[in-house]
Formats: sequence, C-alpha cells, structure tokens
Amino acid sequence: MVKVYGEIPTRFGYGDGLVELGKKDERIFVLSADLTSSTCSDRFQKSFPDRFIEMGIAEQDMLGTAAGLALSGKIPFVSTYSVFVTGRAFDQIRTTICYANLNVKIGGAHGGISVGPDGATHQALEDIALMRVLPNMKVIVPADYWETKKATMLAPYIDGPVFIRFGREKVPVITKENDHFDFGKGIILKEGKDIAIIANGLMVHQALFAVEILQKKGIFATVINLHTVKPLDKEMILDIAKLTNGIVTAEEHQIYGGLGSAVAEFLSQNYPIPIKIIGIKDRFGESGKPKELLEKFGLTADHIVRECLKVMEMKNGK
Repeated sequence: MVKVYGEIPTRFGYGDGLVELGKKDERIFVLSADLTSSTCSDRFQKSFPDRFIEMGIAEQDMLGTAAGLALSGKIPFVSTYSVFVTGRAFDQIRTTICYANLNVKIGGAHGGISVGPDGATHQALEDIALMRVLPNMKVIVPADYWETKKATMLAPYIDGPVFIRFGREKVPVITKENDHFDFGKGIILKEGKDIAIIANGLMVHQALFAVEILQKKGIFATVINLHTVKPLDKEMILDIAKLTNGIVTAEEHQIYGGLGSAVAEFLSQNYPIPIKIIGIKDRFGESGKPKELLEKFGLTADHIVRECLKVMEMKNGK
C-alpha cells in the first residue's frame, strides 16, 4: 500500500519555508503581487513585515524590483500565481534576471489544472516549459508539502534564478520531514525492472498507485520522483533507461516542453527507447473540481497504467 501521511497543500510548504528562512537569513525578502494569502507568503509578512513588499497587481514591476534587491545583496522571493509570473513577466525574467544570472527566486503558485474552479485563465499549464527554456534558470516541481518546504529553504543557496512550482489544493503527503532532498537529483521510490515511471508534482502519488495496479498484472515498475526538471538528473535517467528499456513520464503540464520533453530530449540523443508522455494534450484547462479535472485530462493512476502497457507492447515489438 502507498503510504500517505495526511493531505496538505504544497503552498503551505512554501509559506512555512519562507518563515524558516526569514529566521536564519536577514537577506531574505519576499514580494507579492496582490496574492499574499493565496501564495501563503502572508506567513512571512506577519513575521517579518520590514522585509515584505506588496507590489499590487504589477508582476513586471515585481520582477524588476526583485532584480534590484538581488543586485544589492538581498535574496528576494517573488510570489504569485505561476500563470501570471511566467506569462506576464517573461521578458523581465528573461532579460533582467536570467541574462544577468541574478539570485532571484520565483514562487509559482496554483500550478496545473488542479487549481480547479478558477478555470483556464488561472491554470498554469505552460509554465515549466517557459522557465525550462531560459539559460541559467533552475526548475523544481516538488511532490508534496515537505518537498516544497525543503525546495524553498534550499533555493537561496542555489546560484542564480530558481523557479519553484506548487499547487493550491490539498495533496497527499508521501515524504517525511527527515527524507533526503537533493537539488538536481531524482529519488527512486519503487524499484522494478520491467518499466520506469518518471513523475513530479502530484503525479508522483498517482505513479505510486499505478505501480500497485501493474504488480497485479505481473509488471514490476520503478518510480522516480524527478522533482528537479532543470538541471536534469541525466545519470539516473540513463541508468534506469538501460535497466528497463521503457519509460512513461507523468506531469500536470502540457505534454510539450515539460518533464516528458526533457527526458525524451535527453534519451533520444543518448539511449533511445520507447517513451510515452502523460500530460495535458495541447489544450487549455477548464473550470471544475480538481479530482474531476484530473480524471478528464488523463492524469490518474489508471491512465498511467494504460500508457505503461502500451510501452510494454512497444518493447515486445507488438
């Protein structure tokens, strides 16, 4: 059985991580674009009001201000919905922050379709692709509360810009406080020689359930939590590709430009094997309950199982 230690929104991990950082490092500043409570950056605001800046609905100004703080020796975190920060402020992130490799950290909240009723305009499905393509940018997509908190607390000490993507709704907590979290390194959660499932975000939980279904069919899968999309853990991916000769990736993002693309790009040039990419299939999201949307858009354990079976057929030459 998949071990679950309750359900907590990943954004809580971001907010709690900011507070812990504020206690130990006076260089930490937090900026918000009129979504202080939604991103849980209000927790930092209450504890350290002198190091908090409410920018209002001005994402581009917020990134420019963060760049100035970084140039003055501070470590700024900008906090807003992922769809707004990566879309509206892309030029500022690209030209002002990434080009100069500034030490700015970006908290992209409400990622994916699991935002639910907010609908397509607020559901970030392209954010990972936009950030991954930028030179100097690092991209982290934590699986649960603890990983989000750890990623947040680690980000200031990773050189240059870092993008952390997290969600709004409660998601299963599948890691523990003392579990190891290494930037740029995948985590093997299950081991199997038949096929590998590489996932991040809330899809890691679904991947673990998919393994249980596959075992009943006599198929033993490896599950990798690849929380860091950039830089990619190429060594782990190559090792698991050689072991299983078949991979399925799963992410709450467009099938283009995200985790699946990163894995496929690497393996196509180093060890080509059958791959299936699970994600949003080139369309916008829609309003609905999170669980209903995950089912409709094919982001469940059952869908992972179906794609794994297809890869197994490809491996067997059918």
